[in-house]
Amino acid sequence: MKIINSTQNKKLKQLCKLHTKKERDHTGLFLVEGMHMIEEAKCAHCLKEVFLLEGMEPLFEDRATVCSAPVIQKLSNQNSQAKIIGLCEKPKQDPKQEKAILILDDIQDPGNAGTLIRTAFAFGMDKIYCSEHTVDFYNPKVLQASQGAIFHIPIQRGALEEVISSHQKEGMKILGTSLHQRSISLGDVQIQAPYGIVLGNEGQGVHPELLDLCDTLIKIEMEQFESLNVAIAGGILMYTLRSRFQDA
Repeated sequence: MKIINSTQNKKLKQLCKLHTKKERDHTGLFLVEGMHMIEEAKCAHCLKEVFLLEGMEPLFEDRATVCSAPVIQKLSNQNSQAKIIGLCEKPKQDPKQEKAILILDDIQDPGNAGTLIRTAFAFGMDKIYCSEHTVDFYNPKVLQASQGAIFHIPIQRGALEEVISSHQKEGMKILGTSLHQRSISLGDVQIQAPYGIVLGNEGQGVHPELLDLCDTLIKIEMEQFESLNVAIAGGILMYTLRSRFQDA
């Protein structure tokens, strides 16, 4: 079993570069913390190596490196007392039929992004598309909020105008979320075809040019406030539309 005791170790310094988006994008690798995330990575065949705090050696017989507490803390990107960290490769995306997709337009908050990934996986969405300016999904805070769902749902970053148009050509209905006058209430939405849900930036909402491309604009009817946190709204929409699509 390999051992790293020094914070000056060459491999450790290289691994710490994965704290930056640039290095994650360059290598296709990222770090996760905690047993649950490591088990999810292992299940998805994305786990390459494990770094353990001294005393936890019996948990893993292979791919494990035992580290001193200072080494683990340097490798950690969180404030908690880390005990186990995994080196993972980004999941491969296998093409599949898309009956329901989530489209994220410039979501910025890591907690919101991670929660949306987790919720999309929980409610059977087939894929997530996001704009170039959406927060990095391999940001440590996004990873933790996703609770491992990041390993199980395909995610693609790119131009959302093209994503919407290409799916509409294949017969998918795209539902934009907006408080616009022509928006209809969620309770009145009829789902009769594969669909996509577009969620927008926390402060600005969905860009107008994307709303113009959507087949229907929808809003969640409420008694008090006008709007909800985007992750909460996304959860309500995904659950409600999934139920109606299955019943259709």
